[in-house]
Amino acid sequence: MEVNLKKYDVIVVGAGAAGLMCAAQAQQRGRKVLILDKANKAGKKILISGGGRCNFTNLYIEPQAFLSDNVHFCKSALSRYTQWDFMALMQSHHLSWQEKSLGQLFCDQKSGAILRMLLDECQQTDFVLDCNINNIKFDSNYLIQSDQGEFESSSLVVATGGPSIPKMGATDFGLTVAKQFNLNTHPFKPALVPFTFHQHDINTYFKDLSGLSLDAVVTCQGVSFREALLITHRGLSGPAILQASSYWQPGDCIKINLLPDIDVSEYLLDKQRSRGKAELKTILGEFFPKRLAERLANTLGTKLLADTTLGEIKRNDLKAFGHQINHWLLVPSGTEGLRVAEVCTGGVDTNELSSKTMESNKQPGLYFIGETVDVTGWLGGYNFQWAWSSGWAAGQVV
Repeated sequence: MEVNLKKYDVIVVGAGAAGLMCAAQAQQRGRKVLILDKANKAGKKILISGGGRCNFTNLYIEPQAFLSDNVHFCKSALSRYTQWDFMALMQSHHLSWQEKSLGQLFCDQKSGAILRMLLDECQQTDFVLDCNINNIKFDSNYLIQSDQGEFESSSLVVATGGPSIPKMGATDFGLTVAKQFNLNTHPFKPALVPFTFHQHDINTYFKDLSGLSLDAVVTCQGVSFREALLITHRGLSGPAILQASSYWQPGDCIKINLLPDIDVSEYLLDKQRSRGKAELKTILGEFFPKRLAERLANTLGTKLLADTTLGEIKRNDLKAFGHQINHWLLVPSGTEGLRVAEVCTGGVDTNELSSKTMESNKQPGLYFIGETVDVTGWLGGYNFQWAWSSGWAAGQVV
């Protein structure tokens, strides 16, 4: 066995965004680097990101856009390797981008170009793909036993991400390694994921409206997002919902403002004075598709009907209905889960790691980067930036 042992300075487990960035930085420092991955191809999640267009970062990277048990942990890495640094790397590879909305940057040459750039940066790195790790041992170095042979290194970087989208081969392997070395962890939970609702709520509010999209403000746990909301067969999706889902715990209600630019109570009372013979659904139809306008009038107004004229509605009832449009409270039954979640919250407890190097505080030479760490970004390129920044930080020292 010892004859076949291959020795490296650094072994990175995970050929995703964080792992590739870390390997590229380490090899540039003259380190002998190996990347192991159970997939048959590097960067599979990069390729599907942003519908294949790769929302690689955001113009407005701020610490408050990241969820973590320690909100300060992400600051060091994000400030030392910024969105501008990654954009400079792209420029050096002749790649370009466009801003879509809210600072979201998408690569003109698509996700494949981002992956090729990272692989070009890792030209001196060895790759072993289709590799299942059976055991990790530590004496003075790390010994990796796998179905592709045995490998040894002084530094081990775990960049295996979270278990979202298991059909891509995602697992919670990183937490298993952390627990092996007695590091505290937070369980992975689906984030950036659509909400599901009880059948009663689906029948009442959403039935036959699947596919309708509208601009809304969605609030959960006091955090609000204004983006598109999408009605689905099983509940609600769209960017505003995905963002709110990262903060949601079972039993929480979400608040939806369907007309965020208007005080609907005041608007309806004004229309009652000027257009008393107009039906409620007609007024709502100025803002919503006809089917949705009728559904809202029939379900959010306890004493109203869609074809009731404004003049026939009591002022207090009209005022209460308007308040409902601005403050619609719903309790999801759950989420669509890991199957479709874009990321996960949870991961290795940040108190176990150095925010500067991403190294374990009590296990020398062991590093955790990217989504494996308890740092989760908003939708819109934030999670990629955390991958670049944390991978870069570890790559400076491994």
